[in-house]
Amino acid sequence: MTDTPQVATTQEKVTVFGLPLLVLSLLQFMVVVDGTVVNLALAPIQRELGLSESASSWVITAYALAYGGLLLLGGRIGDVLGRKRAFLIGVGIFTVASLLCGLARWPLMLILARVLQGLGAAVASPSGMALIVVTYPPGKARNQAFAVWSAMTGLGSVFGLIIGGALTTISWEWIFLINVPIGVFIVVAGRFALSPVQGQRVPLDVRGAILATLGSAAIVFGLTHAGSGLKNPLVITALLVGIAALGAFFITQKRTTNGVLPLNLFERRDRVFTFVAIFLLGAIMTTVAVFVALYVQTILKYTTLHAGLAFIPFAFALALGAGTASKVSMKWAPRGIIVAGCMFMVIGFGWGTTINEQSSFWANIFPPTIVIGYGVGLVSIALTLSVVAGVKPIDVGPLTAISLVAQTLGGPIGLTFAGALAQTYTRHHGGADIPITAMNATQLHALGEGYLLTLFVCLGLAVLMGILSVLFVRFTVPEVVEGQKANEAANDLP
Repeated sequence: MTDTPQVATTQEKVTVFGLPLLVLSLLQFMVVVDGTVVNLALAPIQRELGLSESASSWVITAYALAYGGLLLLGGRIGDVLGRKRAFLIGVGIFTVASLLCGLARWPLMLILARVLQGLGAAVASPSGMALIVVTYPPGKARNQAFAVWSAMTGLGSVFGLIIGGALTTISWEWIFLINVPIGVFIVVAGRFALSPVQGQRVPLDVRGAILATLGSAAIVFGLTHAGSGLKNPLVITALLVGIAALGAFFITQKRTTNGVLPLNLFERRDRVFTFVAIFLLGAIMTTVAVFVALYVQTILKYTTLHAGLAFIPFAFALALGAGTASKVSMKWAPRGIIVAGCMFMVIGFGWGTTINEQSSFWANIFPPTIVIGYGVGLVSIALTLSVVAGVKPIDVGPLTAISLVAQTLGGPIGLTFAGALAQTYTRHHGGADIPITAMNATQLHALGEGYLLTLFVCLGLAVLMGILSVLFVRFTVPEVVEGQKANEAANDLP
C-alpha cells in the first residue's frame, strides 16, 4: 500500500501546537540533547571503559561523521521512501542505537552504536523538517511550527547541560537510555499523527555518500593517530585514502545527475568560503566543548553536573550574540559581523589559556566563557544569513542542508586535529596515552596542558575565519535582505 500525499492547505483549520508538532520537535530536541550530553559524559566514559585519549574522541566523532556524511543521502531516502516512513525508520534506528550505547560494556560496541545513532539521525532529521511543510499550510501556522522546531535547538543545548549532568552523576549509560522511551513515543505517536507522503522514484547517490563518509572518516582516523608521528605508515595510509576518497567524491558529483552534493550551488566564491567558515566554526565549537568539559572534570575535579552548569553561561552569551547580530544584520554586511565575532573569540580563547589547576570558576572561567559565547553567536547568525544571501527560494533548502553538513563534519575533523596536537604536546611533556585512572600527577599535569593547547588551536581557527571572511565573504546588505525574503518564500513552497 503506497502513501498518499495529504498536504495541508490554507483553507484547512490547523492547530499548530498539537501532537504532530510534539512528535517532530521531540526528535530535534532529542538529537540536540544527545550531542550535548555526550560531551559532558566523555570523562566518566573514559574512566569506566578505560579509554585512552585517542580512543575517546571516537565516541564523539563516530556519531558526527555518520550524521554529517549521510545527511544529504538521508534527505534523498526520504524522497524515495516517503517522508513519514523515512522519519519513523530513522527514529527507530536512533532509538535502538541509543539502547545499544547504554548497554555497551566495551569501547568498540559503544563506537559502533554511535555510528548507528548518526545514521538514524541522518535519515530522520531531513524528513522531520519536510513533514512540517506537509503538515502545516503556508503562512502563520507553518512559520510557528518552524519556530518551535528551531527553538528545540536552543532548549536542547541548555537542558542537555542540566539533564546530562544530572543523569551522568547517576550513571553515564542513562544519557543514552533516556532516549529509548522518548523514541518509542515518537514512533508510536508518529504513526497516527503524521501525514503520509508518497515517495518518488529518484536515484540514490549511495556511492557519493559512501565516498564522502569514507574520506572524512579516513582523515579523522589518520589525524587521531598522528600524535604517534606522521612517519607512521598507518597514519600516512589513512590520510592518503581519505584524500583520494574525497577527490573521487567530487569527481563523481560532477558526473552524477542526482548527486548528494549539488555542485552548481558552489559557483559563487563568497558562498564557498561561507561554507569553509561554517566548517571552521563547527571545528571550534566541538573542540572547545569537548576539551573544556574534559579539563574541568579531569583536572579541576568538577562533577559532571557542575561541569554542565558551568557551560550554561556560554549558551546564554551565544543567544545574546545571536540577538545582536540579528538586529544589526540589516545595517552591517555579514563580513563585518563575522570579523567582530572572531575578535571576541580570539580575546576569549587567549584569556582562557591562562586557566590552571588553581583557577576558580567566577574569576577565571566565567569571563572568557561569556566572551567566547558572544563571539560565536555573532558569527553563527552572520554565516547563516550569508548561506542564503541573494538566492532563489528553491535553493534555500539545499544550501541550508549543505551548511549543516559543513558544520557537522567540521566538528569531528577539528576535534581530531586539535586532539592530535594535544596528544603530541602531552607526550613530549611527560604525559602518556593511557587511561586517566592510571596516570600519576606529572602525567595529569601534562594532560591538562595538552587540553589547554586546544584553546590556542581554536584561537588560530578564529583568526583564519576572520581573514577568510575579510578576503572572500563579500555579501552585501541588499543580498542579505533578498536572502531573507527567499527564506520566507521557501517556507511557503508546497
